[in-house]
Amino acid sequence: MSRIAAIAPLGQQIWLDNLSRQLLDSGDLARWIADDAIAGVTSNPAIFYNAIRTDPAYQTAVATLKNSAEEAETRFEQLVLPDVQAACDLFLPLYERTAGTAGFVSFEVSPSLADDAAGTLAAARRLWQTIARPNAMIKIPATEAGLTAIAEAIADGINVNVTLIFSPGQLAAVQAAHRAGIEQRFAAGQPVDRIASVASVFISRLDSLLDPKLPGELQGKTAIAMARQAYADWLQQADLPGQARQQMLLWASTSSKNPLYRDVLYVEDLIGAGTVNTVPDATLAAFRDHGEAHSTLDRDPAGRQHQLAALAALGIDLDTVGDELQSAGLQQFADAFAKLLDLVR
Repeated sequence: MSRIAAIAPLGQQIWLDNLSRQLLDSGDLARWIADDAIAGVTSNPAIFYNAIRTDPAYQTAVATLKNSAEEAETRFEQLVLPDVQAACDLFLPLYERTAGTAGFVSFEVSPSLADDAAGTLAAARRLWQTIARPNAMIKIPATEAGLTAIAEAIADGINVNVTLIFSPGQLAAVQAAHRAGIEQRFAAGQPVDRIASVASVFISRLDSLLDPKLPGELQGKTAIAMARQAYADWLQQADLPGQARQQMLLWASTSSKNPLYRDVLYVEDLIGAGTVNTVPDATLAAFRDHGEAHSTLDRDPAGRQHQLAALAALGIDLDTVGDELQSAGLQQFADAFAKLLDLVR
């Protein structure tokens, strides 16, 4: 068994934080599903920008699309949504074998809609209908407008990956939106037992921002402490109506940004049943080489409480920091999306 596949028996799904035509055409993704038990895929504007810019498989299609009269965003979707569908089809046997609890492929609404609830919901509905796969997930950011759209999309029966969560307050609001959507759908007499959702909590960026402000003994520990507290709280959630499934916690941004840290730190220290970790290629390769699979999310509760208390004593408010990081993340995705659209204009 590969080191990555050894995580699955511990109850955590490993998803690939990447998607491109080359990954599909080369057979790499299919091989990783078979050999490493990769159980899903996430994508975002930055991922597709890099793929379209560097993947030769896209070049001919891009040249053809540049003669199209369609707007740039429509061209982009015409270019990549077939790959999203192909990835969904590749994961469909896993989705069916696990009764709809694994095998998801995520595609994000336009970052330009981050503050537009109605526009986000309309885009989510359109993309869900266009992809037309039961194991697709529509990514929506955890902004104020996004929360409104998330509840409505869940009520519509759309699988939702909520992205750009950086703080306990943001996560609580996302979980409330998910619950509201489930309850609204259940009250309308619609089935809720097959709706899937993940709350994507971004990890390494929190340490990258806070470490320079912290004494050495507190560095590199904040993101893991926050995630472990979120997991402890998640385990205590009240049941949802109609046998609806709880929204799963997903750890995102799990590459180690600090070269002094172990390159698989944010994988090894965040393994727990019922969760997902979405991992970029380089981190996946590192774990395949030397990662150790053990249940760790419920370890050292005293340590996590000490870390969070020490931050509070220093006057650091994680919700304030989370707002700063979310704004920066939104801008990063917006910039990547703008460059992406330039590629297909």
